[in-house]
Amino acid sequence: MAPAAPRLVLGLLVLSLCCEACKKVIFHVPSELEADKLVGRVDLKECLQSADLISSSDGNFKVLEDGSVYTTSALSLSAEKKTFTIILKDIQEQVEKKIHVDLVEEEKKTPNTRHARDTVLKRTKRRWGPIPSVMIENSLGPFPLQIQQVQSDTAQNYTIYYSASGPGIDQDPKGLFYIERETGNIFATRAVDREQYPSFQIICFATTPDGYSPEVPLVHTIRIEDDNDNAPYFTQDLFEFCVPENSRPGVVVGKVIAEDRDEPYTLHTTLKYRIVSQTPPITPAFSLHGDTGVISVLLPQLDRELVPSYTLLVEVRDMAGQPFGLCTTGTVVVKIEDTNDNAPTFKQLQYETRVEENRVNVEVLRISVVDLDEPGSPGSGAVYEIIRGNDDQAFEITTDKNTNEGILCVTKGLDYEAAKQRILVIGVNNEAPYLLAPHSQQLSQSTCSVTVHVLDVDEGPVFKPCLLRLDVKECEDIGTAIGRYVAQDPETGNSEGIRYRIPPGQCNWVNIDDKSGEIRTVRVLDRDIGEMRRGQCNITVLAIDRNGKTGTGTIQVCIVPGNKNFPRLTQTDYIMCRDRNPISLTAQDGDEAPYSAPFEYRINDRRLASMWKLTPHDDNSWYLSPKGDIPYGIYEIPVSVIDNGGKIGENIVRVNLCDCVTPTECDGRTRQLAGGNVTLGLWAILAMILGSLLLLLILITICGCCGAGVMNRQVTDDCANHNLIISNTEAPGEEVMDHNIIPLQSTCDQGGYGVKTGEQQTFEMVKGRGHTLESVKGGGHQTLGSVKEGGGQTMMDTCRYSYSEWHNFTHPRLGEESIRGHTVIKNN
Repeated sequence: MAPAAPRLVLGLLVLSLCCEACKKVIFHVPSELEADKLVGRVDLKECLQSADLISSSDGNFKVLEDGSVYTTSALSLSAEKKTFTIILKDIQEQVEKKIHVDLVEEEKKTPNTRHARDTVLKRTKRRWGPIPSVMIENSLGPFPLQIQQVQSDTAQNYTIYYSASGPGIDQDPKGLFYIERETGNIFATRAVDREQYPSFQIICFATTPDGYSPEVPLVHTIRIEDDNDNAPYFTQDLFEFCVPENSRPGVVVGKVIAEDRDEPYTLHTTLKYRIVSQTPPITPAFSLHGDTGVISVLLPQLDRELVPSYTLLVEVRDMAGQPFGLCTTGTVVVKIEDTNDNAPTFKQLQYETRVEENRVNVEVLRISVVDLDEPGSPGSGAVYEIIRGNDDQAFEITTDKNTNEGILCVTKGLDYEAAKQRILVIGVNNEAPYLLAPHSQQLSQSTCSVTVHVLDVDEGPVFKPCLLRLDVKECEDIGTAIGRYVAQDPETGNSEGIRYRIPPGQCNWVNIDDKSGEIRTVRVLDRDIGEMRRGQCNITVLAIDRNGKTGTGTIQVCIVPGNKNFPRLTQTDYIMCRDRNPISLTAQDGDEAPYSAPFEYRINDRRLASMWKLTPHDDNSWYLSPKGDIPYGIYEIPVSVIDNGGKIGENIVRVNLCDCVTPTECDGRTRQLAGGNVTLGLWAILAMILGSLLLLLILITICGCCGAGVMNRQVTDDCANHNLIISNTEAPGEEVMDHNIIPLQSTCDQGGYGVKTGEQQTFEMVKGRGHTLESVKGGGHQTLGSVKEGGGQTMMDTCRYSYSEWHNFTHPRLGEESIRGHTVIKNN
């Protein structure tokens, strides 16, 4: 901000140096001045030509741009004169000038003066504001020509001088008007062009000789009356429009526009249009609206093929078209746009051509058409198609965009032996759809026929089919014949003298007999080996005739899955507990369908088949379960699994039939195979005898007590209630009752259970805490089990069986089982 201060001070010094005082102005005014009263007029431009700011040093006065000085409030002049200053500033030039104004009270006029009037003045009709003046354009004079007079009412009291300023006086065009100083008559010095100056606004002043202005300056308008001295003219030298052919009457084509420089909204600018002439001079095709200049279709049928364009000479005339009006002509060109109203037609209806057999992608013929529509437009662009004779898609026809011709080509090799000639029917249309002219008939498609003669060529052998697929079962023996692939001479139709060969560098799965074309395997095709995993191989075969001409074909060898794998069980060792739930046997086969599942299971051993049975579960699994109550032990069961292709897999299923609740209870010790012949040694026989004698001794003692009547009813009840536990309340889930067990008659109310089957009896085990006495039935034999001790005491109900009954039950059976060797004594 500091550098700006010197510049400001410097500017003020320059401005003050340029400040000058202009000529002093003295106004004679009444002693009493009303507000907004004109005091006088100062010629500001005489002091400063261009003033940006005009101000007064006294706020009671205001100065207008034209130099008029008005009061801002009512004033009363004192005996002394009133003085103020008008300040003019030109900011750009940094010039300031001042005009000193002195207001002097005017003296009363005496009766002897020129302007003396009676004491009471009569106001006459005021003429200071006349109506606007009118001057005719291009007036011929004589000049100077009086056009108006202005006069102020104050002329009755003062000597008034008239002056004026504004355009036409002291502004451009300068000197066109002037006003007489004494009379107020306004004169024109020359003719005026209204189109250049349609009106003038001048300011008229009325002042006394000493410069006082008793009237407010008058703004007076001088209007130049129009003369029809301008002819109308078109806005364009040439109007160009387009309209589609066959357009209906009334369709708007375009609009011509004309203008007139004369005064608007008068007859001088009221225009009328008309068509003067049409080229070609035939039936009028268009109409022109006289007022708007809109051109419309008049002819119902515009045909581009007959007349492609029209040239119209149009006229525009002012004075509403009256003959004495001024006029101008213009040119309008209307182009007729093409529509597809003409169908293409062939220049010839029949064509003939020749082509060698087996030629591919060669041009055989060009076909031309005639179309009356505009060349190069979609309405004339030809689109060719083969309507008949191309069922095998051996031909193709396209359009040459430059010549509009149809190009017929062969896309597949023709066979002379199959057909010596081909007859094609070709049609043609346009790219754009047809637009029918009014009252015209439906257009029909033009067609032509083309006869193609096929020329015979000496050819090499041809394989039929060109691709032979051979499916070979997996793992076939080497040298297996899998097919025959032969070629034929196209001319003779036979295979005589043709040799066959497989070029090297291909997969060596098969070979071909060079004379017969028989194909045999040279390897065992196994999809699990190396490059055969893809299961497919393409082999090119050459056929060579006597002349050395060669034909090629392809053999596609596909390895199809075979039945090469035996079905195997996924598991062969099982443990079956006393619940004897069925075992699920599951097999798997490495082959694919249809040589895998569903599987069929069989037991090969007849004896074991009588003890075990197989039942289907699903395609892969069968259930193995025992038949009846077979003895505990380890069974090795031969099971055959047969796949869907008939291949049999032999398996040995090892089942440990164990006296357990869960498989983990079996200790896995080796047992003799159940169902085998067992030979008892000396120690075994002695153990059996001693055990039997001990058992008999215990039974006799108990029965003796019972028979002597030592045990009363209460003891019997206690024996039943405290020593025998009903089996179906112990070890949840274990079923004690067999469907073949029938309760025996007993002398006790509660207690154990018995079974009587035929003549044989089975004693139900008497269960105590960890002790059992059981009878095991299996294979038609019975076994008396051992008594297991594990921390408890077992008591039998001696009220149920006598010594003779036990004797009769045990001794015959002990001897029988010892002889047969089918009883297994379990001693822990």
